Amino acid sequence: MVSRRIVNSKNILLATINARAYSDVSKHALKTSLYGLHERYGGKIVDFAGFLLPVQYSDMSVSVSHLFTRSNASIFDVSHMLQTNVHGKDSIDWFESLCPVDLKGMADGTSSLTVFLNDKGGIIDDLIVTRVNENQLYIVSNAGRLDVDKKHMQETSEIYRKKNKDVVVDFYDVSQRALIAVQGPKAAQNLQPLTNIRLEDLTFMTSRIGSVAGVECRITRCGYTGEDGVEISIPAAKADEVTEALLQSKDVKLAGLGARDSLRLEAGLCLYGNDINERVTPVEANLTWLIAKRRRGEANFPGADIILRQIREGVSKRRVGIRLESGAPARKGAVLKNVNGEVIGNITSGCPSPSLGGNVAMGYILEPFKKVGTELKVNVRNKDINCAVAKMPFVPSKYYIKK
Repeated sequence: MVSRRIVNSKNILLATINARAYSDVSKHALKTSLYGLHERYGGKIVDFAGFLLPVQYSDMSVSVSHLFTRSNASIFDVSHMLQTNVHGKDSIDWFESLCPVDLKGMADGTSSLTVFLNDKGGIIDDLIVTRVNENQLYIVSNAGRLDVDKKHMQETSEIYRKKNKDVVVDFYDVSQRALIAVQGPKAAQNLQPLTNIRLEDLTFMTSRIGSVAGVECRITRCGYTGEDGVEISIPAAKADEVTEALLQSKDVKLAGLGARDSLRLEAGLCLYGNDINERVTPVEANLTWLIAKRRRGEANFPGADIILRQIREGVSKRRVGIRLESGAPARKGAVLKNVNGEVIGNITSGCPSPSLGGNVAMGYILEPFKKVGTELKVNVRNKDINCAVAKMPFVPSKYYIKK
């Protein structure tokens, strides 16, 4: 991961982008079903994880788009994410063999953030799984791990089938399904007139099938910004139609990868490859809450012995939030030091904070320094700058939980 410059005539904003996935446009990159819409609205197209996606639009800078999302609603094309449908009577048992989630304890139509784990407790990928019913799951995972996730699910489900278990994994191609995220405090009120789902009853991390602008879609109350919002899975051929219907409101605008990254960082959310990877466990990543209570007792998920020992005995490093009140933002790889100048960690993501001013970051530091308020120094452009451990999320989350 490195920093890339996102430029238009009004604004220059350094944004943290996955350099392994983000590059100049390649002839091999895939178009999502909304590619034509992005061009019509002035999207600055880049190659992200092998897909052609907008990093921003011509009508507003990244920071303005970020703030618009916080006060209104924005649509993000996230069709590059891997959408997977799993069915069969042994689907839940199979999936729980890969993740520490308690699917058996979840109600139908509910969703959960979870992680694929390796045998050392490292995070293969983070994803959202929806328990559609006792025989069907819907999964959304990262585009940057698309090939890895496909192979992992194919190989493990094949092992199950060889044991006469009933589990079938179907991957949606970008030509079959689109996925848009509608995020912001005005997302629900602008979606409600277009859908037959009563959004007042669709709480955070619940999912339903319904119509949007006359098109049958799956709507899940979730997102990657810390704001209220939904992700809508749409037949690819109808994605343009549904998106245009939402854009009829003055409260709804398109937003790109630049704003998506700064929004997720303010929300304290991890970016795979930056903040989590196969060498980091959920405990080290400050994601211990992903290890469900029942699964801790059963200790039958990958890497359980290592992860459960870390829960009991602690870890040597931990992911924390970092605030810099002035100066340049700290980027991935920047060294963190204690007040005596001793190296104690490094930054994994960082950017200017349009909502708060100053700069925000997250990174890993030695466990004794994790307390909120601990004063540190971070080396930016060969200069040590004062910073401090900060509570995350940096901007309070506004997920919709019905009272």
